[in-house]
Amino acid sequence: MGDALFPFQTCLNASTLFPYKLDIREQLRVAAEAGYDGIEIWMRDLEAYTASGGSIAELKDYAASLGIAIPNAIAFFRWADMSETARHDGFAQAEREMKMLAELGCPAVAAPPYGDVDGAGPEHFAAHFAELVRLGRSMGVEPYLEFWGRAKRLNRLEDAVAVLDLSGIGDAKLLLDPFHMYVGGSRFDSVGTLSGDRIGIVHANDYPAEPPRETIADRDRVFPGEGIAPLGRLARLLCDSGYGGYLSLELFIENFGGRTAPDTARYGLDCLRKAFSVDHIEGARST
Repeated sequence: MGDALFPFQTCLNASTLFPYKLDIREQLRVAAEAGYDGIEIWMRDLEAYTASGGSIAELKDYAASLGIAIPNAIAFFRWADMSETARHDGFAQAEREMKMLAELGCPAVAAPPYGDVDGAGPEHFAAHFAELVRLGRSMGVEPYLEFWGRAKRLNRLEDAVAVLDLSGIGDAKLLLDPFHMYVGGSRFDSVGTLSGDRIGIVHANDYPAEPPRETIADRDRVFPGEGIAPLGRLARLLCDSGYGGYLSLELFIENFGGRTAPDTARYGLDCLRKAFSVDHIEGARST
């Protein structure tokens, strides 16, 4: 949990563990034993679990027994696709998946610009995001608007804020990710225009100077503090906004060498707490 030295909650995005090919129960166990407050699951892993006969109710009980929360899920449905048919199918998928999340007790799901969004304007995104939020809230699941740095549209924080404003849903929330901010050319100072209650969750990662922004890929992300991202400044802005929610370690490193999954999880938690600590925040204030 957050404290005076680290005013956030910690979370492990299951993507960080993908090289180990763990099932969802093993992911929960590794995250809990490493000391994280929560874990972000991926819908594909939840669906694989149920397809093999797993019970969502039992998985919920298992997470509770471990003392770990499941604050968000990563999903890919075409809620903003330019094709009406694809969008209809995307909403059907979203409804099915959010029902599963509601049963699990997971209160939120990521809503990135997945699908064909080339040519989509802010009004298009806003109208369909509002529809998605109404659907999710009817089941007790909150969609978090996510921007992707490499997307054709909705690729900057400033774009996402505009969509939230146009949606007419005053308490709608977005998902922040420093990697996507960097790739898409978002201004980190724009985080300072947000109040903390507009932020659903923050993905925590870092990126190196090479490869350059134009060609850097998800697999090039590094542990917080091991790259060039201004994480101290980001932490300061988040703290000043009043955000005290989850920082979720989301990496796509393909090979961790000889590290075991528990080793990687523990090391990631240590990096997370150091990079976003009060010491770093105070250091950022003076720069």
